[in-house]
Amino acid sequence: MTTTIPTVGPAGPARSPRSRPANTLTRTSGIGLGVTMLWFSLLVLIPLVAVIITASSGGWSAFANQLQNEQTAAAIWLTIRAALVVTLINVVIGTVIAWVLVRDKFWGKGLLEVIIDIPFALPTIVAGLVLLSLYGAESPLGLHWANTSRSVYLALAFVTLPFVVRMVQPVLEELDADVEEAAASLGASRFTTFRRIILPSLTPAIAAGAALSFARGMGEYGSLVLLSGNLPFESEVASVRILSAIENDNPEGAAAIAAMLLMVSLLVIVVLDLLQRRMVRRG
Repeated sequence: MTTTIPTVGPAGPARSPRSRPANTLTRTSGIGLGVTMLWFSLLVLIPLVAVIITASSGGWSAFANQLQNEQTAAAIWLTIRAALVVTLINVVIGTVIAWVLVRDKFWGKGLLEVIIDIPFALPTIVAGLVLLSLYGAESPLGLHWANTSRSVYLALAFVTLPFVVRMVQPVLEELDADVEEAAASLGASRFTTFRRIILPSLTPAIAAGAALSFARGMGEYGSLVLLSGNLPFESEVASVRILSAIENDNPEGAAAIAAMLLMVSLLVIVVLDLLQRRMVRRG
């Protein structure tokens, strides 16, 4: 009797091609996806495309001329600068507040939880009135910041702080304390444990909160109307400039400013997304 021995080539035994997973989208899910995309297009995509078309209707030279106006350029630069500065502050302060709320127990913790959500629930025009009463001409604190550039930073900080806190807090609550204890038992300092273990886990939440904070700051209007005074070259922001362009029958100028804010916001969101992906990979 002869036994046949299978021959194995230099590349090893032949492997069957890996089958791709079948499409798991059911008919009901497909209908739901279609309705969602239609609704999203009606609310977001189509209006954005309309704004871009209006902004470029006169050509790119007209688009550039709208943005090169000194008053418009000053308003856009103030908006971007204030949103960036406030976002950086929120990343630090918001993370610290979230850490205290999760890791510490103290009297009045529940009250602090409610206070943090006030900017979410408070109408922005009411927020502007509250800030004006505290930092206006008759300020009980002695801080007369109304009608100055500082009022822009103050208003944006008030309305955007909860974003970072509420994004970071749930992630902190889900972190396993055993990993931190194991790192401490191996001789890692608290700073090393935070940098190598905790921070990589928090980075996606911090980046998401920062993106929301920056986007809200770029488009904020209600809390600034009363407090900033809308002074050209001093406290006028891009959203107020857009309203002025509409009132002066200049929809192309308003669309150009809106398109610029959209491009800057998308750029910052993409940078934050790449940053958090890189930090997670390094962690």
